[in-house]
Amino acid sequence: MTPSLLFVYNADSGLFNTFTDIAHKILSPKTYPCKLCAITYDNFGIKIEWAQFIKETKADITFCHRDEFKKKYNIANTKFPCIFTEKGSNIELFITDKDINACESLEELKKLITTKLSQ
Repeated sequence: MTPSLLFVYNADSGLFNTFTDIAHKILSPKTYPCKLCAITYDNFGIKIEWAQFIKETKADITFCHRDEFKKKYNIANTKFPCIFTEKGSNIELFITDKDINACESLEELKKLITTKLSQ
């Protein structure tokens, strides 16, 4: 069975938030709060290597922002960014914010995801 992964950004949805996030990443990248965004996107959009990884990964992958996640799921004390597995209407934490935030590169993030999927 193909696993379903839900990636949740530590950022809110919406045009204003998108522009604010872009400015923050450019002006103060070290203080940008979403490591998932910082590693997988550059200032112009999704990194090609990340898009290819998503396409080739043997999982159904979806993405959402933290405000969208909070509206849909009633899970207290969730720390973002993180990745959940989805099984029907149930979700389970798959990769924590600490694990994602420990990644210093796209390669490290890809290795983390690949390793967890193979377990």
